[in-house]
Amino acid sequence: MSANENGRIIKVASSEGVSIYCPREGKFSLFNSPYPAHKAYTAIDIYPNRDFGLTALSPVLGEIKEIREVACPEKNSFKSTRTTYDYVILMHSLENPKYWVKILHLEPLVKVGDIVRVGEEMGILLRSGFFDYWTDPHIHIEVRNPSDPIRARGGLKLKREIVNLNEDNNVRVEELRGVIVELKPEYALMLLDGDLKYGIPVEVCGKRGLIDGGVPHYGFFGVHIEHENKTLQSGPVKLCGAEIGIIEHTYSDAYLIRCLNQTFKVKNAPVKLSFYLYLSKPLVKIILEKPGKPKLEKFEEISVTISS
Repeated sequence: MSANENGRIIKVASSEGVSIYCPREGKFSLFNSPYPAHKAYTAIDIYPNRDFGLTALSPVLGEIKEIREVACPEKNSFKSTRTTYDYVILMHSLENPKYWVKILHLEPLVKVGDIVRVGEEMGILLRSGFFDYWTDPHIHIEVRNPSDPIRARGGLKLKREIVNLNEDNNVRVEELRGVIVELKPEYALMLLDGDLKYGIPVEVCGKRGLIDGGVPHYGFFGVHIEHENKTLQSGPVKLCGAEIGIIEHTYSDAYLIRCLNQTFKVKNAPVKLSFYLYLSKPLVKIILEKPGKPKLEKFEEISVTISS
């Protein structure tokens, strides 16, 4: 299958001429992770909207150079379903032969020497011990120098390829209110009121951006902006009028934000929030501190409050 067949797979990021794709029905994130590569804007997670144990399609074009099985940390929160191992898949890019691609969280269906095209089956989605209990199936991707392909740090800076982030510029989000469209023991997914596109808007330096990250639990998040930054800026980030972060670093088309000490609640119970970029209707993930607390129902209308 070609990368653009029927528009099913969309180019969402790149680095040094290496393209990274996401299924149209999926979502992606550059900042929603506690790991250093995401804070450095050198990693992207592709969420294909498929369950653990199902096959995932290759997000890049390349030749398989090496496959390593690695041990995972012990996690008690989902011990019955996690794997005790993960895999590092290293690919030689066929778009720019100077670079390799590092892929995590797939049990490979490919072998060393295989040429894998975008949209071809690559592996089985693992529930890795590197995940938190609320983490959805995804593929972690970095573009690397072949002399340094493995380390947690050292990837190349990424560039977001989704532009026109403000197509829905007239839509204002004054309150995190919406309907629960999916409910699991670990989290709920909420569809906000309003016709939003790509993500949830925030205000940064008086301008509009899209939030990407886990708040407040990871301590930082990202804000994607429409135009390239020329100088480092400082200032607050506001979600629904409430200050939730301060600019810590500026990338070419995004800000790295340090979380402020805010509390998010649903039905007076503390929750965590996860934000992503979507190629379809954007949702808000509401992470429950404990299963069933607060008690939610599918298709229920709820609101999230923000307080210091």
